[in-house]
Formats: sequence, structure tokens, C-alpha cells
Amino acid sequence: MMVRINVLFDVYECSIVLVVSFYVRKWYRFCSGRKFLMNSVVKKSALIRVIRGEKNPSKKAKSQKPKDNSQINPLQFWNLIPILYICAMIQRTAEHELRQLAEQFKAVALIGPRQSGKTTLTRSVFSDKPYVSLENPDQRRFALEDPRGFLSQYSGGAIFDEIQRAPELLSYLQQLLDETQEPGKFILTGSNNILMQDHIVQSLAGRVAYLTLLPFSGEELKERQASDVTTMMYKGFYPPIYDQPVTPQRWYANYIRTYVERDVRQIKNIMDLYAFERFIQLCAGRIGQLLNMNSLAVEAGIDNKTVQSWLGVLENSYVLFRLQPYHNSFNKRLVKMPKLYFYDTGLACSLLGIQDPSQLQNHPIRGSLFENMVVLEILKHLSNHGINNKLYFWRNHTGWEIDLLIDTAGGPIPIEIKSGQTLQSDLFKNLLYWQQLSQQKLGCLVYGGQETQTRSSGITVLPWSRSTEVFSLMRNEK
Repeated sequence: MMVRINVLFDVYECSIVLVVSFYVRKWYRFCSGRKFLMNSVVKKSALIRVIRGEKNPSKKAKSQKPKDNSQINPLQFWNLIPILYICAMIQRTAEHELRQLAEQFKAVALIGPRQSGKTTLTRSVFSDKPYVSLENPDQRRFALEDPRGFLSQYSGGAIFDEIQRAPELLSYLQQLLDETQEPGKFILTGSNNILMQDHIVQSLAGRVAYLTLLPFSGEELKERQASDVTTMMYKGFYPPIYDQPVTPQRWYANYIRTYVERDVRQIKNIMDLYAFERFIQLCAGRIGQLLNMNSLAVEAGIDNKTVQSWLGVLENSYVLFRLQPYHNSFNKRLVKMPKLYFYDTGLACSLLGIQDPSQLQNHPIRGSLFENMVVLEILKHLSNHGINNKLYFWRNHTGWEIDLLIDTAGGPIPIEIKSGQTLQSDLFKNLLYWQQLSQQKLGCLVYGGQETQTRSSGITVLPWSRSTEVFSLMRNEK
């Protein structure tokens, strides 16, 4: 018998927290005497141990008297929230693709930004495998000093979390993978793209499948998604914003501080962290714009080589990415510089000093952040389904531009992105120009309103909350 718990609460409201505390206590007392839960995942999880107040997670002697379960220490309850979130976690779209890859490859590497939910997802899907965090100094030291001895403990497979902390381990892992035909034996997670470095890719080629997990998509949040687009852009999509009692402003400030002071040093030994943090802020101010290296170097007070190096660091750690231009010229001169986007709009808002959704309402960068959010929704859809990123933008020397192009076998699908909530004829001019240029009667306008339209020109109008329906449009065209 399966027991499913749907815990929906607003962590910012104290009254809701008290209600949840009451029902968690009642739920445990209800379940404690029922045999059918003894072997369930909930029973095996740390949830029961936290509620009981056990210090030692090991099994207790049968003769030991059970503790009184009627009271829950407040501190224990707040520690319980992340575990409650795992038990009733938001269904991740990438889970299906992760399971499929684990059935076909000997190892699977789940990579993505820190705090995007990689550990939660892998431990949920592969709950039968031992879990090893290489953030743990003792485990990391053992793995680095005696990799063969370390791996011999996990001959049956394991989850190795934050594998970038011990990259040398991957060379020894290659031998183990060559000696087995068992699919899905090892699951690796990493918070930067060290797994994509040439020497590592070559050693693991054909043995490891890669899947990128980004923060929540709008599709995954569903009812938790704010109806106000400005609030969604401000909050961003990182899981801790939705399962921890912390404001976005405070969480992102600490995330940035941790990233700059710790993760950057792991990727590249940058000495002037203040200059690097200012560089990230300058990048946030250029969201949706053409990336001019010279201008950025002058404003940041560094040379062009350093700009290129630091951008590589930010890309490898999933802070930002460059959207490349589409090169089919149609006999036109094209812009060849990429555009800059962040992997999360909430992080960008924090870097820009935006402390409240109301400050974003009339902010000059609001349109660019909206464009960033829609581009991310399309990118997350591709990533969650294991589809290669084939996203581009198009712009010629006279200023005609298409915000996003999805390159398909049947031709590119043009998408215009506008933050306005009112449909006006002026919003369609770039799509109509593209249709005339490409001789394709197809296009999509994603905007900040709520209406859906299919126009005689072949252009489909979608609200921002349904932006991924553009893929249904592509299937219909086929």
C-alpha cells in the first residue's frame, strides 16, 4: 500500500507552519502502529528518526523503551522541512529521462548548478544505492589518497555526489565500468562542467550518459507558480526558495557569497574576489544584450583575456550562458556576437540589487529579465528531456531581430518574446519580416499576458506561463 503525502504550505506564514507541525505529529502517531509502513521508503528515511529525536540513526535494541513521540522540538521541526520536501517533493520532469539513461548506460552523470535539486532527485530515484558526498572531507581524502580502496567499498554501485571535488576518481572508475555490463551502476552528480573537460570525456566516452538538471521550470511548479510574472522573475526558480523558510533576498545573497568565496576558488584560483563579484554584477546588467568583450573589460577594469577566462568560470558553474547567433544569412550581414543570459532570474535580480518585486515592476531591465525567463523555460524543457541545446537568436546589421530560434530538421522555429501584457500589431513586425525572408509561414509570440491566439498569418500567441507549448506547435507542423 502506498501512502502519498501532499504537503503544501507557505513557509512565510507562521500559522501554516503550526498547522503542518500538528499534522506531521498526528501522521507519525497514526503510522507508528501499522505494519505495512515498516518497509516503506518513509520508514527508511531520516524523517522518522528526526521526529523521534534519535541522536544515533542506527537501530536500537529491542529492549530499549521507545521515546514519547507526542512532542516535537521546534528546532527538530525546522530541520524536518527539507525532509518533508523530499517526501512530498515536486515531481521533476527530468526524472523520466534519468531513469531511461540508467537503464541504458553503466553510469549516469547528473550535472547542473549548485542547489538545483540534483542530490534530492538522485537519492529519491536510486534510494537503494549507497550515497557518498565528496563534500565530506574524510570521504574526499580517502577517495583522493586511496581511490582503489575507496571504490572497492562500492562494488555494487553507489551515488557519488559532487564528483568535481575528486575528479581523479573518474580515471579509476573507468576500469570498474569496463569490467561490468550492469546498467546504472554508478550515479554521479556535479555542480560544474568539470565532467565535460576533454581528458575526462575521453576516458568516460560511451560509458557515462550526461543529463543537465537546472532549477525548477514553470511546468514543474504548477500551482506553486505565482500568477504575477514580476514576482516569478524576482523569486527565481531555485528549489530552496520554495521549501525553506527564507526570503529570496537573503537566500540569493548567501548563495552568491558562498559561490564567490568557495566555488570560484575550486574552479579557478581567482585572487581578487571583489573584482570578480563586480564582474558578475556587470554581467547581470547585460542580460539579453550582445556581449561586447571590450566594453565589459573597460567597465570591469580588466583585460580581454581575463573577461574570457571569467566568463568561462561562470559558464562552467552554471551561473550564466551565451546564446549564439544563427548563421543562415539569407544574403544579409549578420551580427556575430553572442547574447548573455543567466540560468536564474532571481539570482540576476539579487546581483542587480533588486530587493522587492515592486522595484522590478518599472525597472529598465524588466523586459530583458522576462526574455531571460522565457528562454530558460525553453532551455529547461530541452534539458529535462535530454535534447541537445539547439537554441539561437538572429539579428542582422539593420536591427531586425528574432529573440529565439529553435533549430529543427524542418527548419528554424522563430519565437519573439515581449513582456507587455497587451497585444499590439507592433509586436508582430519582426516575425512577419522573418516569414517574408525565410518563406516559412510559422512563428510564435510569447508575451506577458494571458491570451492564446492562432492567427491567419501562421503566428501563434502564447502566454508566458505556457511558453513550452511551442514544442506542440512544432509537432503539429510535422
